[in-house]
Amino acid sequence: MTRIIAGFAGSLRLAVPGSGTRPTSDRVREAIFSALEARDAIAGMRCLDLYAGSGALGLEAASRGAAHVTLVDTKVSVAKQNAALIAKGAPRGVKPVIETSGQAVQPYLAAARTFWDLVFIDPPYELSSDEVTQNLEALTPRLAPGAVVVLERSSRSPEPVWPSGLVLDRRKDYGDTVLYWLELGGHELGEDIS
Repeated sequence: MTRIIAGFAGSLRLAVPGSGTRPTSDRVREAIFSALEARDAIAGMRCLDLYAGSGALGLEAASRGAAHVTLVDTKVSVAKQNAALIAKGAPRGVKPVIETSGQAVQPYLAAARTFWDLVFIDPPYELSSDEVTQNLEALTPRLAPGAVVVLERSSRSPEPVWPSGLVLDRRKDYGDTVLYWLELGGHELGEDIS
């Protein structure tokens, strides 16, 4: 069972796609969101959830105060269904904007014109590290100053090559799962480096 842990939709059960997904465990999600709340990195933020599956990560952010959430997955129907439940349950004056996209990650990022403050990337574990690096390269120009990127991978997968512009803030292992916390490095986007 996958559920929203806290916020206005706390305890709401989410539908999970039938096959081909591996939902992030409640334990790992709780660790992610405790760390994000300690950084004050959720409330009012623009959030992107890539390889969203059920949408649990992005929708948890919406429940905890993110202003705008975009869920991206080629099999987006379950995430769209869950997003409707979250939107319906939002109290007056707290309605987050929740969008869904059925595009693949690379084409979505190539066409994106939004800047995000918080990004979750939870690709299938079989996705190659090269593809993860390509996703991060496409994402980096779309990150707002101070943005946080949380990447979930198998502990058996090699650490991806971090593209120019992103630096590893920390790594945390949870059994078979590893979380990489990434931030913009070097100069801020839009800053003149000449």
